[in-house]
Amino acid sequence: MKFPGGMNIQQMMKQAQQMQEKMAKEMEDLIVEASSGGGVVTVSMKGTHEVTALKIDPEAVKEDDLEMLQDMIVAAVNEANRKIDEAMKGKLGGMLPPGLGGLF
Repeated sequence: MKFPGGMNIQQMMKQAQQMQEKMAKEMEDLIVEASSGGGVVTVSMKGTHEVTALKIDPEAVKEDDLEMLQDMIVAAVNEANRKIDEAMKGKLGGMLPPGLGGLF
């Protein structure tokens, strides 16, 4: 089926599938790091939102403030998620035709 202007729906679907596969591969390869507490807690996360590493400064454990440490872990994980979402928006926006990049 062709749309006005000669655009073929099957060709468009094939291109969309290729873009989706490329995006999935890029997100699998993407790794971000985020920290909190001035570097006391550092999280590494894949673009698929899988946490791959968690580093905690041993001094933070010695302070006996478990609640603060838990808050720093949550903050670092949330920041890593935010970074991945921003990277995804940037990559996806760059793949869209001109004028459609602002949808995200």
